[in-house]
Amino acid sequence: MISRPLTAVFAALEALLVVAIGLAIPLLPLTVMWAVQFGFGADWAAFWRASVDIWLIGHGVSVTFTLDPAIAAGLGLPGAESPFSVDVAALGFALLTVLLGVRAGRRISETRYRALGVIVATGTFAVASVAITATALHPLARPSLVQAGLLPVLFFGAGLAIGVQLTLRDLGERRRSPLDALPGASKELVAAALRGGAAAAALLVLLASLATAAAIVLSYASIITLYESLHTEVLGGVAVTLAQLAFLPTLVVWAVSWLVGPGFALGTGSLVSPLGTTLGPLPAIPVLGALPSGESSFGFVGLLAPVLAGFLVGAVLGPGIRRRLDGPLVVAAPLLSGVVAGAVVGVLCAFASGGLGPGRLVDVGPNPWQVSILAAIEVGVAATIGVLASGRLPARSGR
Repeated sequence: MISRPLTAVFAALEALLVVAIGLAIPLLPLTVMWAVQFGFGADWAAFWRASVDIWLIGHGVSVTFTLDPAIAAGLGLPGAESPFSVDVAALGFALLTVLLGVRAGRRISETRYRALGVIVATGTFAVASVAITATALHPLARPSLVQAGLLPVLFFGAGLAIGVQLTLRDLGERRRSPLDALPGASKELVAAALRGGAAAAALLVLLASLATAAAIVLSYASIITLYESLHTEVLGGVAVTLAQLAFLPTLVVWAVSWLVGPGFALGTGSLVSPLGTTLGPLPAIPVLGALPSGESSFGFVGLLAPVLAGFLVGAVLGPGIRRRLDGPLVVAAPLLSGVVAGAVVGVLCAFASGGLGPGRLVDVGPNPWQVSILAAIEVGVAATIGVLASGRLPARSGR
């Protein structure tokens, strides 16, 4: 076992490693571009600031841009000359931070002073996030220092918590949970709601991932055509591809909102939903070639996804719910599961919506409240039916 000081140093290094890996992903290709295309002549600090901005946007931090008047005039977009904020998170970076946080949490949990390690790692990550943000402040691109000290830490902290819990489970240790303070029936009700809601949200994200993958595969020709229209060189094509990979989890969240029903916007006045698609002028981003066009006769089939997710979760968890709860609580548990699933989906949609550029691109992504409320209703009702239907099936041992 290592001492307290060594535990603190080890935890701090784990946090710094997570920050370094996240920053290296945009910084390495930008540095190669600086060397190859600019012949080391441009100011490398601009590429550093761009890398920091990309990393911060990947965690939902708002970055306010002000375009050069000549560039704004060349875009031909109304309002391009005014400052605008990019709020839509490139959730690929956030997902990476969570996964690296899980790894760090597991490693810190193997030490004797795990609580100290978690506190030091979280604090170090917050300080590092604010510090690198301070180096990227510029009149033309200014990230929010407050959000930089909160949002990336939120994702890292979530990963740490998951990693610690996984390690405790592997070691067979039982720690007191906040649910333990609740009386018996309330504890079982809340536990069932959290378990069912998380499972339904995860299943809905899985179905959205499959739908996104299918849309990309079926629209392969359109995507290649858009790539060719960009006339980028090799480095430019690599940069475009990496940027799209960073936004891929965001696209999955947009697909979730599509499956739930409200759909999402790609600019003021546009809508992509199961009942039809109305789009205005869009940037030539290759992956957008996978978007549906016009009205779809079979779009309503996608609305079955949250119903299917809710029903399956209710049917699987139903026997356990019926054993642990009785009376109205048997129905309350799946309904609350819908509320939990709606809250999870709503939070994801909040990170995947906002501004993505000047002019009409200030309104991009789903409406978090609409998606959250509809998902809660669809999943909750379907899960209730699943739980009630499970009463007709043979009881299983365990949960």
